Amino acid sequence: MADTTGTTTTDVAGRNELSIIAHRGFAGVYPENTLAAVEQATTGARQADLPEMVEVDVMASADGEIVVFHDTDLARVTNAPADLAEQKVWETPFETLSELEVLGTGETVPTLEAVLDAIPPEVGLNVEFKNPGSAAVRPRKNLPREVRETQKELWLDFAAEVSETLADYDHEILVSSFAEGALAAVREVAPEIPLAAVFATSITDGMEIARRYDCEAVHPPWNMISGTPLFNSEYGTLGPYEDIDLVDIAHSEGRAVNAWTVESWYQATHLRQAGVDGLITDYPGVVRFGDATAE
Repeated sequence: MADTTGTTTTDVAGRNELSIIAHRGFAGVYPENTLAAVEQATTGARQADLPEMVEVDVMASADGEIVVFHDTDLARVTNAPADLAEQKVWETPFETLSELEVLGTGETVPTLEAVLDAIPPEVGLNVEFKNPGSAAVRPRKNLPREVRETQKELWLDFAAEVSETLADYDHEILVSSFAEGALAAVREVAPEIPLAAVFATSITDGMEIARRYDCEAVHPPWNMISGTPLFNSEYGTLGPYEDIDLVDIAHSEGRAVNAWTVESWYQATHLRQAGVDGLITDYPGVVRFGDATAE
């Protein structure tokens, strides 16, 4: 399996393979963050399309279960009735979550433990921390010093529970988050787990957070990679960014660069040429057509 954590500069600089990380279990072709998605992504896909890692999102249910779910509320992904659709996931008991259908597929909201059971041990897992059960978390922020401890405390119990669950499995693990408090909490309760800082608003702020918690990887959006035709392209509300060579800086510090969320061979080709280490992608096979031109 390719090393997606980039623990040393030599590892990063010498890597020739591009790691594929199945975003929410290849959400472009399978129902996101479900057992069906991770099973199909890791066992049902053709051999050439098998990912090195699967990425899933985790948060807490109202009764403290670690569930695999991305959104804050239930409206987009589930068939929750109108009176529940806008309810926060962390305000909803797991029994209720487990009875909801995901994206009309018959799949339900799984636990992190169930997802780990479904993934072969040779495939890694990127666990993205979304919410520990509080509306007070502050993602996508380079936190001022005076609030860092308070933000970390919001995540500590959740980080400890997730870490204990992960410790029972042999998968290669990478924990990522937009929330600085989540990274701080994992560093405190399980310093052996590799971390990735997920970037959104600023390269400079993102690198400060990565250095603060000695993150093994950084996860920028695909339009944050300078020196490519993708740089500062329209991507939702993301950008524009400083003209900084993030790949060069991250590699010089021994950090891997995994770009999100890659949707096409065109993006994959230019990101590979720029030297990124991994692609967090919704689709298997995104590098297939770019291989000849990306070397």
